[in-house]
Amino acid sequence: MPTQGLGKGGTNAFCFQCVRFSGTMNQPASRLARAFERFDQINVGDPRTEVVSGVSEPKELVYARRMSEQLDRFEPGASEALQLAARAQHIARWQIARSEYPEGRTGYRQWRTRLMQHHAKLASDLLAEMDYDTTTIDTVAHLLRKQGLKRNPEVQTLEDVVCLVFLEHYFDDFAKDHDHDKLVGILRKVWVKMSERGRAAALALELSSGASRLVTEVLQG
Repeated sequence: MPTQGLGKGGTNAFCFQCVRFSGTMNQPASRLARAFERFDQINVGDPRTEVVSGVSEPKELVYARRMSEQLDRFEPGASEALQLAARAQHIARWQIARSEYPEGRTGYRQWRTRLMQHHAKLASDLLAEMDYDTTTIDTVAHLLRKQGLKRNPEVQTLEDVVCLVFLEHYFDDFAKDHDHDKLVGILRKVWVKMSERGRAAALALELSSGASRLVTEVLQG
């Protein structure tokens, strides 16, 4: 994965012409590329950073690229709407902080619901500015709100990709802050959300030894 970092003095040096796009895209690359670029311009504003290959980058920009790359591997023939939803999965996520909602499960669910609405609204507005048709915009919003999980194949594919990205790139750091029982419970919830195809893809990931042990424990349970 190529990385574009932050320039001296915090100036962002991300080069949008350097964004890679898969040759499997169904629609003309120019329109999809412009939409990806617009989403990425928003995510460049993330004040949080992640170090990738020794370079500090905006956290949600890194996540967006990982979502697109995982979707390309998992569903090479994905529709344009699904590709757009994957790229916008966490768009401007930092703008709605978890701390704005109460502690506990109820507060967490309220936060997650608000995030999905936020991502869907922002992505819809950006696509409308680019003269995307109403059907595509509505489909992207539907996908980002996760309406029809387990019933809508594209919603399920997006959720599978979300889970795969979490397991491959974020689980180990997440595990550092939670005890064993909490992690097992979270993995069980992840597993329930995934399709059989998604679970098979998860088992094929090159996970750390710790993550592999926990996945095995969940499966045995």
